Amino acid sequence: MQNPSNRNCTKEAKELLNFLSDTAGKAIITGQHTQTNPMEEIDYIREVTGKEPLLRGFELLSYSPNINYDDATKACLREVYENRGTVDTAIRWAHKTKGIVTLSFHWFSPIGGHDKSFYAKNTDFDADRILIEGTPEREAFFSDMDSIALILNRFKEERIPVLWRPFHESDGDWFWWGAKGPITASKLYRLMYEYYTEKHHIDNLLWVWNCPIKEAYPGDEYVDVISVDVYLEKYEKTDYKDRYEELLKVTDKKVAALAEVGYIPDIRLLNESKVPWAYYMAWSKEFCIGEQYNKKEDLQAMYNSSYSLKL
Repeated sequence: MQNPSNRNCTKEAKELLNFLSDTAGKAIITGQHTQTNPMEEIDYIREVTGKEPLLRGFELLSYSPNINYDDATKACLREVYENRGTVDTAIRWAHKTKGIVTLSFHWFSPIGGHDKSFYAKNTDFDADRILIEGTPEREAFFSDMDSIALILNRFKEERIPVLWRPFHESDGDWFWWGAKGPITASKLYRLMYEYYTEKHHIDNLLWVWNCPIKEAYPGDEYVDVISVDVYLEKYEKTDYKDRYEELLKVTDKKVAALAEVGYIPDIRLLNESKVPWAYYMAWSKEFCIGEQYNKKEDLQAMYNSSYSLKL
């Protein structure tokens, strides 16, 4: 049994971590991300399989305090508007189904930027300067964290545990928090962890680290779930064993998850290999809907397998 990183975590968070730990190697939790509030991905899965994922991913991008509405494309604004209200939806869904909530945050840069400024190419915001006392970047970073803390506390008040995955894909340089390298992102993660656990006491969170680079690992005392995002260039039947073994080199003391995938793992291979992924989460839109990525027969196999957990 794995102990939570936050010694003050809620009973519900402890129970969720125990469930993940117990599940890994015995089954896999089905998961689906929903980037916008219409959540057409869930309707599609229900139509194809007759079931729903046990884990649902929700996005907080529209709750970013510094969205530049005056310098944003129609695509950006549409995504922001369609994302609004997801927190209310997530809370209702969690109470109704007792399903598992995971939150992603495409965080618009705290200062400056245009369009989708969570992308490094759309902002000159310097993540390294957050680490320097007294800088405008640090002040804006903490101000944004205060705003998002109010959102996360709503889940705490509702006694809903959350798999919280900040600074995701920090092994890449496409987001502002990863643009200065994964070690900088790791330092930001630790700053947030300490601020949220010690000042805001947001104790319903399970902390998900999303980077396979050992040198950037924040440390076992800051992490509950070690995870990786995998987008294969083309389809192959896989249980992603190689990616699991990659994470083992980072830490062998944490539950492991496929936090994002383009192609879902092959449930037949998983049932044989028992690679101990606690859960997977397929990405939204075309990664779920239609058959550009996942064929209907593969979804049906996943959701009809005795090795998968679903609603």
